[in-house]
Amino acid sequence: MEEYVDLLDRALRQLPRGKTNDSRFIIPTPKVFMEGKTTIFDNFDAMCNYINREREHVMKFLLNELGTAGKIAGDRVILQGRFSSDEVEHQIQRYIDEYVLCWECKKPDTHFTKMDRVWVLKCDACGAIRPIIKRKGGTVKK
Repeated sequence: MEEYVDLLDRALRQLPRGKTNDSRFIIPTPKVFMEGKTTIFDNFDAMCNYINREREHVMKFLLNELGTAGKIAGDRVILQGRFSSDEVEHQIQRYIDEYVLCWECKKPDTHFTKMDRVWVLKCDACGAIRPIIKRKGGTVKK
């Protein structure tokens, strides 16, 4: 028994001392800059690929929440109006909370699927299913 405790102590001493991050889902910081009266979201395509969502869906959400017009140009988005990096990052976080992360286990392993006539968010990690909520005026309608 003493040999087991010694081996366990040795293993614990060899573990890294630094604080580890529990989350494997760390959202990249949006690269946003302003050119005149427009805002450029430079790494939009990379962001959509990372969160595993269609560009058009994310774009529609962003335009609606920011109350502006815009277009996808290559792998970036051009928004009409001046928006800070914090504003865009806040809206991306809201999108992820609503359409990417599972409400049960908080993991990003989700996808959209249609059950009967209702679009739902299905989690591949825990199996949870919830309907995608229609929203009006920036508030969640339950």
